[in-house]
Amino acid sequence: MNKYLRQLFTAVVALFVILGLSSTIIMAVRANALNNDPRNARSLYHQLGAYRGAILASDGTVMAKSEPVNDAFKYLRTYSNGPLYAPVTGFFSINQTADRGLEASRSMLLNGEADSLIWQRAKATLTGTTNQGASIETSIDPKLQQVAYDQLGTRDGAAVAIEVNTGRILAMVSTPSYDPNKLATHDTKAASQAYNELSAGQNSPLINRATSQLYPPGSTFKTIVASAALETGDYQTDTKIPAGASYTLPGTATQLPNAEAQADGVNGQISLQEAVAWSSNTAFAQLGVKLGASKVSDMATKLGFGSTITIDGTESTGTPMTATASTFPSDPTDDKLALASIGQGDTTATPLQMAMVAQAIANNGKLMQPTLVDRVRAADLTVLSQTKPQTMANAFSKDSADKLTTMMESVVSEANPQLAIDGIKVAAKTGTAQIGTDNSAIDGWVIGFAPADDPQIAVAVLVHNTDVYGSLAAGPIMRAMMQEALQQ
Repeated sequence: MNKYLRQLFTAVVALFVILGLSSTIIMAVRANALNNDPRNARSLYHQLGAYRGAILASDGTVMAKSEPVNDAFKYLRTYSNGPLYAPVTGFFSINQTADRGLEASRSMLLNGEADSLIWQRAKATLTGTTNQGASIETSIDPKLQQVAYDQLGTRDGAAVAIEVNTGRILAMVSTPSYDPNKLATHDTKAASQAYNELSAGQNSPLINRATSQLYPPGSTFKTIVASAALETGDYQTDTKIPAGASYTLPGTATQLPNAEAQADGVNGQISLQEAVAWSSNTAFAQLGVKLGASKVSDMATKLGFGSTITIDGTESTGTPMTATASTFPSDPTDDKLALASIGQGDTTATPLQMAMVAQAIANNGKLMQPTLVDRVRAADLTVLSQTKPQTMANAFSKDSADKLTTMMESVVSEANPQLAIDGIKVAAKTGTAQIGTDNSAIDGWVIGFAPADDPQIAVAVLVHNTDVYGSLAAGPIMRAMMQEALQQ
């Protein structure tokens, strides 16, 4: 009898252990995943029935808020000027889990379920009042955001502006955009139809082109090759490097030409500064091969290439908002290295990444962590968290940054005077990447910062699938953004 009692006791203990482990896994380990599962109707009603906090621009402009409605869900998420801010806010939908933007990265705070709001939840329970989510105060400048959006218009592209010394994202625009209000409706059929229409195809407006789409950066990448060269100590702004009207890619019969005669240099030689100013393909292809893949790749890595970049949030606040890792080829042959060094071939980047490159040059070689949220406030206006500037890397020296600035100023003063702003020094690098079948189309780029002698704002603009040089497609957009930012 004792034997059977011991066996029964052991079995009961084992069952309690299994029950404890399974409960722990469900309540702790898998809690977020289960709450976010779109099949979880109870969680859906709980989330939609909560007073979700507002998302605000830097001047207090309301980008997203919850409005009380007379239906089973109690509150409807609404977005003022939805398409303008969609890349920042993302969407909150009745039948699609928030998976992008601040609606996802700060979801637990917005719906009032974050650990930091435990006392507020307790107070609401004791007083019988509605628990309110936290409000999210962003770094977005509405006027700058509007200028970038208007300038891009109906074109496929993106624009990013970053505060140089802090890494705060002042504008982040992606076009074509979408209206989150169509996804926030409580009409499930209409919401599903809107989502299916918006998500269809490779050119979906739901894709944030500033952070989630990779493009060949073209000649904007030459700033990275130039910084790698300067850091060796063997190159100065006036150092002569091989150029020429054409360069045969190593081991091939393929000829690489220049777009401008000035980029050819004189007698096959050109100064590093003139090579940047006139965007010499022949010079930078040869310079990249001379430096070697390791030096160019190391500099790209220091500036953020090869790593997913977290823009906002943590696993404890929701689904972090990230930027896709930009790429530089691993151990390329010399012909591929030559192409990669002029931002073609296997080199790809997000517009955010290239804005970060401009920011680092403007900030004496110091790359800052890009951020979207300035602070989070509870419903009683108590500050729950405040973002502080954080250095990601010291990519290169101040001396190299100063020389890069001088060279990028010459891009405007010598080759692209239409990008100049009266009374303000502008540093820039244009880019024209060939894409499509037989290189029949263009990704037009520009990166830059201003004022060049006291940098405040760094900008990157991409216009995808255009038919003109980056200086003409993206350049005017950058100029307009800088003018708006610097006149405030």
